[in-house]
Amino acid sequence: MVARILGVTPTSLHRWRRMGRQTDGLVAKPASGAKRRLSSAQLAELERLLSKGATAHGFPNELWTAARVAKIILRHFGVPYHPAYVRRLLRRRLHGTSHKPQRRARPRNDKEVERWKADEFPRILREAYRRRAHIAFLDESGFMLQPLVRRTLAPRGKRVVMRCSAKHDRVSAISCVTLSPKAMHVGLYSALYRNRNVHGEEVVEFLTHLTHKVPGEWTVVWDGNNIHSKSKVVKTWLAQHSKMVVEDFPSYDPQNNPDEWVWSGAKYGTLCNLCPADLEELFKSVLQALEELKHQPSLLASFVLDAGVPLCL
Repeated sequence: MVARILGVTPTSLHRWRRMGRQTDGLVAKPASGAKRRLSSAQLAELERLLSKGATAHGFPNELWTAARVAKIILRHFGVPYHPAYVRRLLRRRLHGTSHKPQRRARPRNDKEVERWKADEFPRILREAYRRRAHIAFLDESGFMLQPLVRRTLAPRGKRVVMRCSAKHDRVSAISCVTLSPKAMHVGLYSALYRNRNVHGEEVVEFLTHLTHKVPGEWTVVWDGNNIHSKSKVVKTWLAQHSKMVVEDFPSYDPQNNPDEWVWSGAKYGTLCNLCPADLEELFKSVLQALEELKHQPSLLASFVLDAGVPLCL
């Protein structure tokens, strides 16, 4: 019973009991082998050096490899290491793992984004709450016949081949994640267009559909795209619909838009590695993916919460 609780074998438990009867039998003994060539303090310093990024150390790009880290160790600590051992060192002592970097636009102003999240976003939510307005987080995306390729399982040595169409047909899409003013229920509305880009006219068409489906006050939060608040046709429509208030996300900040996760979930989840034969199959696949997501309120709620929007105001 004791061995089962501790998650060890009975043999190990009996051995520990015998050792416990001996003087200093259970005292920790230093591990045998060569002394570590980098101390804990040096490892902490190495971690700090690596956190600056590869370009800060003279490399042409932001890529850390075992060979490059070995050069940093030799340069700063005078200790030569083989890259294979550096790889084990990073994994075991610094708990390093392989990461795919996240791309971020150069013009993004991080201070402005933080100010918006701290000041503007709470204001938008408060004003929408006072007006008893529905809130919509709106965004656009597009889908091509060529698939977004992700890794998949296959027998060793067997290359996976996906046969896809060479045509340039596409499906353009617009959607919004919505919050109701009272119960803060999460919803999803969308529209798809075959071989058409989304312009101001399509935005107006979508907003009209939205207000017909759910009458009342609305606050729409979107990015500063030219087809939104800057579009003449959108401005004209908004001037005629006083119950619709629009607010802008900060520039180059898609991560704070819950609707961005709708498209990420569709492209990297349901629709990745999909090779539709033609435009109609692509259209139906995108439509089905959005319909499935529409009936997963807990997942939609996670998109909203991840953006920092409380579901209880």
